[in-house]
Amino acid sequence: MKRVLFCFLTVLINVILFAQADTTPTPQWRPVYHFTPAKNWTNDPNGLLYLNGEYNLYNQQNPFENFWGHMSWGHAASTDLIHWKHLPIAIPENISGGDTTWIFSGSAVYDKNNTSGFCKNDGCVVAIYTAHSPNRRNQSQYIAYSNDGGKTFTNYDKNPVIDLNKLDFRDPNVFWYEPGKYWLMTVVIPDEHKARFYSSPNLKDWTLLSEFGPQGYTGANWECPFLIQLPVEGMNAKKWVLVISAAGGERGVFEQYFVGDFDGKEFKNDNPADKILPLDYGDTYYAAIPWNNTPGDKKIYTGWMIPNAQPTYPWRGQMSIARDMSLKQTPEGYRLIQKPTAVITKNLDGLSANIVSVVGLKLNNEEINIDKAGKIKGNAYWLDATLSVQSNAVAGFKIAQQKDADGKVINETIIGYDAASKQVFVDRTNAGGKLNENALKRIIDVNSSTIKLTILLDKSSLEVFVNDGEAVLTTYIYPGEHADKIAAFATGGSAEIKNVKIRDLSIVGK
Repeated sequence: MKRVLFCFLTVLINVILFAQADTTPTPQWRPVYHFTPAKNWTNDPNGLLYLNGEYNLYNQQNPFENFWGHMSWGHAASTDLIHWKHLPIAIPENISGGDTTWIFSGSAVYDKNNTSGFCKNDGCVVAIYTAHSPNRRNQSQYIAYSNDGGKTFTNYDKNPVIDLNKLDFRDPNVFWYEPGKYWLMTVVIPDEHKARFYSSPNLKDWTLLSEFGPQGYTGANWECPFLIQLPVEGMNAKKWVLVISAAGGERGVFEQYFVGDFDGKEFKNDNPADKILPLDYGDTYYAAIPWNNTPGDKKIYTGWMIPNAQPTYPWRGQMSIARDMSLKQTPEGYRLIQKPTAVITKNLDGLSANIVSVVGLKLNNEEINIDKAGKIKGNAYWLDATLSVQSNAVAGFKIAQQKDADGKVINETIIGYDAASKQVFVDRTNAGGKLNENALKRIIDVNSSTIKLTILLDKSSLEVFVNDGEAVLTTYIYPGEHADKIAAFATGGSAEIKNVKIRDLSIVGK
């Protein structure tokens, strides 16, 4: 049976669609240096566009309620990808003549040469999105334009620009393909596990170039695609990467990527068709797309952190930290590298209220509080560390920790490296909140005795970057009010925390 699997948490659809009964405010879990809407529901990032000195983040938003529905494009802007100002709804749902059109996911471009003919001045913003009609059971691609810097949009009067008369056909991602001098769209037919590539000289008239798929993971409907050319670290080379989201199958929330070549018409995968390359090893990262028109053509992207049964109010859902993308050549082939974007990290110390640094901390079957002075409070910080772990030991950090008077753990999340199994892990067994019991412990295979970790804890969101971005794990935790201790530990042998630096970011939201 054909199913409508919207570009959001299909794996837990029955959880997300119900109205949240508890309206108790939860400021203790509101992130301070990640984007959240001021109130109500958010899902996919849309139309990520740098323009006039600001990063414009459009997002799937319910303007009225704290659960999924009334899909519209919300809007926020930032000069540094940390501090956000909330702006009015940019593209609201359309109810006309007994029909409802929801504004589903898509992208936005800056049409600097007025190829579309919509621009009144030097250039204008054009949004390309999926129009979903629940009445007509149809998804097609629409465009809308803005001549006020992306604040308000006018729908093209000859929409749709692509319509296959399909129930599932969505999530267009568009950029200017310079070699061919045309706009290039990547869009998916979800239930067929196919990505389609279209070209257009003017954003109105689209020609089908080719299809890709089914390949890789096909255990759930494909959604939210994008195609991007990335540099290879340490080499004078570039490769094309195709990213696909797919949630709802045995892998749960999942994004995959393919590395290959694009000749202006077809994408060809470097790897065998059944090779599956995970983008993130957690249980919440989804629907990520790149930023368009970035300074210096920097390759930055942002993903949605799916809220699962997130017990937050008056908002639900948030975005990940913005990440720089590149590729690295390995014995297995080219692999994706993701790091917190340099747009943020270049000023990280300036964002910090307090900084705790420790060097050469040796551990042997023990646990040590690494913030004895209690400088880091409130579970909003950025931790960078390098660990050297003995062959049979397990070592790392216990964060968002609280113990009772007898030393029994009430709350903690354990992030560590098991040298015997050569795995980095995140254990949320005692993390607090309503968590997916099938995802309490997640692992990443890492073949190294020295491990670099970047841990971003922001009240309730957790992102763990391993070995300079070779792998990332994104998830949520919901620690109690007093669960804010940070400890280093080693069990089964000895380890050395070669260095650890913790930056308190609690002032970011002040």
